[in-house]
This record gives sequence, C-alpha cells and structure tokens, in this order.
Amino acid sequence: MASIDPRRLAYLLAVYRTGGILAAADELNVTPSAVSQQIARLESEEGLDVLARGPRGVTLTPAGRVLAETAERIEAELVEARKTLATMGDEVSGRVAVGAFQTSIQAIVGPSLGQVREDYPGIEVTVAEHEPDEAVRLLRAGELDLVLVEQDEDAVTSAPRGMHDVILLDEPWRVVIPSTFPTPTQVADLTDAPWLAAERQTAAARALERLAGTLGGRLRVVHQFTSFEAAYALVAAGEGVAMVAALALQQELPAGVEVVPLPGLGSRRVIARHRQNRREPGPAVTAVLDALLAAAGRVELG
Repeated sequence: MASIDPRRLAYLLAVYRTGGILAAADELNVTPSAVSQQIARLESEEGLDVLARGPRGVTLTPAGRVLAETAERIEAELVEARKTLATMGDEVSGRVAVGAFQTSIQAIVGPSLGQVREDYPGIEVTVAEHEPDEAVRLLRAGELDLVLVEQDEDAVTSAPRGMHDVILLDEPWRVVIPSTFPTPTQVADLTDAPWLAAERQTAAARALERLAGTLGGRLRVVHQFTSFEAAYALVAAGEGVAMVAALALQQELPAGVEVVPLPGLGSRRVIARHRQNRREPGPAVTAVLDALLAAAGRVELG
C-alpha cells in the first residue's frame, strides 16, 4: 500500500463530520465535485473503499472511519504546532527565494503567497520563473531556496543527493484537439493523428514518448512548442493534437480547442525541492512549504 496522502484525509474528515458530500463541500468552501474527486483518489491510492454510497447518502466504511479518526489526530497535532509557531512571532522570518515553472506559479505558488504574508509577516518570498532544470541548478548554487519541478509518472525518481523532495500534486495529462477533429474515446484513436511535441527534456515531452511506446512506435510530429499557450494556438488552427497537464487548463482556452480526458494518458507530478539539511529546511522555508501544500490541496483538476 502506498503512503497515505494527508491532503486527501481533510476531505474525508469533512465528510465524516458533516455527514455528506454536499455539506463537506460547504464546510471546505469547495465544489462537491472537488470533494468527490479527492475521495475517489484516496480510494484509488489506498486500494479500498472509504465511503459506502447508498440512496440516502454516504456513510464511512470501517476503513474510512479508521482514516477519519487518524485525520482528526493529525489535525489536532497541526493545531498544536501552529500554536507553537504563533508564539514564536517574528522569530519565523527571513527571505525565501522560490523558482518555479509557469503553470505551477499560476495554480500553486501565486495562491500560496497571501497565506505566507498573513501568517508570517517576517518572511519575504521572492518568486522567479524558471524551467525545472535551470531552477535545480540555481538551487544547487544557493541562489534559490525552494524550487518546483515536474516529473512524468514513468520518470519519477528520488531527490538528487543533498536535496529533499515534497510532493505537492499529482495531476492527470489531458489531450487537446481541434474541435473539428473527431473526438477520440481511447488512446488508440490518436495513433495516426498529427501531434504537437513539447520541448525536449520536459515532462510533457517524456509523456508523449511514453504514449508513443504504448501505441507501438513513433508518432507523427508536425510542430514543437515551448509554452502551452503556443500549443493551444496551433491546436486552434487545426494543426494537430497535444498532451497538456491539467494545471495548464486552468485558463480560458481559445475557441476551437477541445479538452479530452482519456484513460491511459498517465499523470504529471509536481514536486517542491529544497536543499537537505538533516531533512529540516529551516522555519522560513518550512512555512512556505506548508503554504504551497495548502494551495496545492485546493487545486481543482478538471
């Protein structure tokens, strides 16, 4: 069984306390679909049912009750930790330099900054947009304190020596197609499609290579893109189809672009990486990490 993702437990705990999906959504200030999505992921990751669904609503299974009670204990520990941090006041201070790629800034880093300012006014966060490889180089050089990197599911590796990784989010890959194209119902329908390829060494490029392998060979690549916005423009022009990460779909897409979720596309992992110092990055970086985790837990992946 994989390690339990504590972010999912918050959704289960809300259902446990309120008695239903809709009430839990109101308590968490999210949509009911977001609650259902997180519960479904928890069940998938743990390989067991945590909710029994019936005509009168949902109830927790025995396994679900164990996890919900565990979540309550975790919450109590976090409350005590926050109280301790609050007594430290201005002791939690300093500058934290963050390097991140575009979609992670839009969906995770940006939304986290308000929480840092509110909870830790003594912390100054600076954000710079960098592609993951460049960000890691700057992290090694000491110019950045915390970086966000991406990995395709078949390229997930442990942190390099001297660094430590914190998983922020696992998000599904999607296919975007011109609205004039026939809508595929399975990955095999895209074998002969014209493809747009992402820049080499990116998670999107690796994901496309993996997809080509599952389809039995090389795909017909007609264009290459660096930004997802460029991909959308080419798709809208009817030039081909592309694999994009769910975070890249948080914005309004051009007319003529259709998003297609298909089984078998896999996922992209977004990771926060910092230099390892007895596994403790220091109170200021820890505070920013906590805010990033909280922001990632609020992301709704369509």
